[in-house]
Amino acid sequence: MTPDKVLEALSNVQEPDLGKDIVTLNMVKDIVIDGNYVSFTVVLTTPACPMKDMIRMACVNAIKLLLNKEATVVVNFTSNTTTNRRDTRAVLPNVNNIIAVVSGKGGVGKSTVAANLALAFAKKGARVGLMDADIYGPSVPIMFGVRGERPMMKQVEGQEKGMIVPLERYGIKLMSIGLLVDEKNAVVWRGPMASSAIKQFVTDVFWDELDYLFIDMPPGTGDIHLTLLQTAPVTGVVVVTTPQDVALADAKKAIAMFGQAQIKVPLIGLVENMSYFVPAELPNNKYYIFGKEGGKKLADEYEIPFLGQIPLVQSIREGGDLGIPAMVGDDAITKQAFEEFAANTIRSISMRNANLNSQKVAEVID
Repeated sequence: MTPDKVLEALSNVQEPDLGKDIVTLNMVKDIVIDGNYVSFTVVLTTPACPMKDMIRMACVNAIKLLLNKEATVVVNFTSNTTTNRRDTRAVLPNVNNIIAVVSGKGGVGKSTVAANLALAFAKKGARVGLMDADIYGPSVPIMFGVRGERPMMKQVEGQEKGMIVPLERYGIKLMSIGLLVDEKNAVVWRGPMASSAIKQFVTDVFWDELDYLFIDMPPGTGDIHLTLLQTAPVTGVVVVTTPQDVALADAKKAIAMFGQAQIKVPLIGLVENMSYFVPAELPNNKYYIFGKEGGKKLADEYEIPFLGQIPLVQSIREGGDLGIPAMVGDDAITKQAFEEFAANTIRSISMRNANLNSQKVAEVID
């Protein structure tokens, strides 16, 4: 065995999402050969890669079948999170991917989806932040059990003024207006004030180095959405809906907003929340209370990725109220649903970064 022959064998291993072999993609590093022993490192496009085991098995099979059936093959993994940022990085300079989680209307569980999506990415080893941009109805403090806590200020090198340091919980960084304002007080702000707060969450918060920053957007399509798109180079958007027609009608508006020529932000995909009810005592039974597969049909209609279905399970609501989101709870059904959703989202982001033009701040025409 020689390094060249190892690479030749590994050139038959395809990266499942990008459609090219791992040698062409320059993903193979540090080949070590000692007799029948060979080890090498595969550089993944994200630490949260859901295809790791598949790639490992394909590499071992390629070496044994094409090069040396007696070989002992050790496949190591590292990651270099892909990003398509080509802006000046004046804002969020160390954040590789910025993902907005949106919905056309309230009440579809967008914040629950955003929180558990962020946690699923972090569980896979990614560096993750969650920005609660829902100024009028912040949910993060309750869902993560940080009610009453306040972030600190820090002087950061290269910055003239102090920056807000996000709270950390369950391995992810958190920021919300609910951490700055007493929850008993209503945030009665006009659009410009709310937009100014969002700008500050982008420019005045020390997010530091992140693979993914998830932004839980307010429902609808308004000022805050436009402000965010004009302030930060958003990688793409995840749309949350429920199966019934009234929610789907508003989801169409969210899809239309981000597909408009004057905005043109890629759609990472659509996820259907509250897809079916699963009673705790009958975990194999599914009851389609709000209709069946409305979200999937909508994704097919608009030709965007369908990222998954999240069941309506009592433990999701209970965990959110107690500050213990589903991804750190004990319910296996909900965990599996969010993990599958996260895996599809990771793959869609990687394909977006590989195949689309570099991202920049949207030039929104007023």
